[in-house]
Amino acid sequence: MNTFSPSDPARKTVLIVHAQPEPTSLTRTLVDVAEQSLRAAGHEVLQSDLYGMGWKAVYDEGDFPVRADTGRLDFVRESGHAFEHGHQPADVVEEQRKVLAADLVILQFPLWWFGMPAIMKGWIDRVWAYGLAYGRHGQGNRFRYGEGGFAGRRAMVSVTTGGPAEDYAPRGINGPIDQLLFPITHGSLFFPGMSVLKTQVVHGAGRMTREGVEAAAAAWRARLAGVFDEAPIAFRPQNGGDYPDGHVLADDVAPGVTGFAAHVAAGEGTIDAGARADVVAGMAASMAA
Repeated sequence: MNTFSPSDPARKTVLIVHAQPEPTSLTRTLVDVAEQSLRAAGHEVLQSDLYGMGWKAVYDEGDFPVRADTGRLDFVRESGHAFEHGHQPADVVEEQRKVLAADLVILQFPLWWFGMPAIMKGWIDRVWAYGLAYGRHGQGNRFRYGEGGFAGRRAMVSVTTGGPAEDYAPRGINGPIDQLLFPITHGSLFFPGMSVLKTQVVHGAGRMTREGVEAAAAAWRARLAGVFDEAPIAFRPQNGGDYPDGHVLADDVAPGVTGFAAHVAAGEGTIDAGARADVVAGMAASMAA
């Protein structure tokens, strides 16, 4: 029996945003597993089925019915103007409502050409408004990377790949999965303030057996059971002191380390040791290869 009540602090709201049009796909199976598991634990689950919704993926002048400047389309300016004055399209407002209601946002998608499907990228393009996700308090980039309109929320990428795990190993031909997804985890999610959890990956989806699907589902259930107790990836916050000018790491921070790995803090208590080792070692090894 569900023992949670609406006032119980253990009861959370989870938004699952997913992008895969085939209902029998592994992606959709994992969405169903997540919804069932989270609801069984007493949590509220919201969904954004982007293909099912017929989501408008292209970010264009149609997103700004009332323009600040009709002579030139400046997306940042028009995004802020639409958000501030209540001129955003209704579908965007509804998705922002879901994100703001969520304690955890899960992006569930198949890896297509080393990134998320275009429809999901279009969801972020349109929903992450200036003045909300970024550009807070009219101060441009002053509040980003750990601070932003989505601070206080957790986020996770759950991705399936067609290729085997070996292709995404530190020296794998496709490159480490954490590096491929860094623009999403560190950029799209950490930039506006979300605490980002280690990515959930299922490899070899293209040739997976029934037993493999069952194993992937079981692993996903087990992960979700403790998802609100996990320590997030220790991405370095912009305003935590590591970036004195707000742009470049100080010379004494991660000396000799460059690229993505430099922006993950090793040796700090804000990330599980195993997860930290996976992220940092995977990035560093591939760079040295």
